[in-house]
Amino acid sequence: MVINIEPFSESDIKYVYDVEYGTLSDRTWMAFNGPYFRDPIPTWHEFQKKAPELIDNAHHRLIWYNDRIVGEVSAHWADGKLQHWLEVGIIIYQKSDWGKGIASVTLKIWLAELFSQHAELPHIGLTTWSDNIGMMRVSEKTGIVHEGTIRSVRFWQGTYYDSVKYGVLRDEFA
Repeated sequence: MVINIEPFSESDIKYVYDVEYGTLSDRTWMAFNGPYFRDPIPTWHEFQKKAPELIDNAHHRLIWYNDRIVGEVSAHWADGKLQHWLEVGIIIYQKSDWGKGIASVTLKIWLAELFSQHAELPHIGLTTWSDNIGMMRVSEKTGIVHEGTIRSVRFWQGTYYDSVKYGVLRDEFA
């Protein structure tokens, strides 16, 4: 199993759209990636407008598994312009690639890269929700610690779910 994370490039954009949202997508990932936000599926034209923000972005990478793009990792500042609280995310696009250990290996690579990029940061977080069992399992398998649960705040399809917070300290990760 060969896994790499690489910057988005101009030549990747059409394929990424197709496998994430378009003709090659099963869109199963959308059922677990904060569906309660009800984010619309972007058109190809809308995705193209967003693409320049992805290319060579230090907080956004493509996941390559055995020489093909299978997902992406990201990071954002939870505290905005203060830039002391970084949160990560990961998406594996196709359900057929789930359960292969790709997310766990990739998340370790991504955390190492982010801790290297941000030498001043003592902590990196990850937030998911209680119906995303796979993400909770990946977090724990990667050594990210369950730090808290905000109960019954994610409303989806008539049911309240918990928001689940994970994090890892630099010295724990090393």
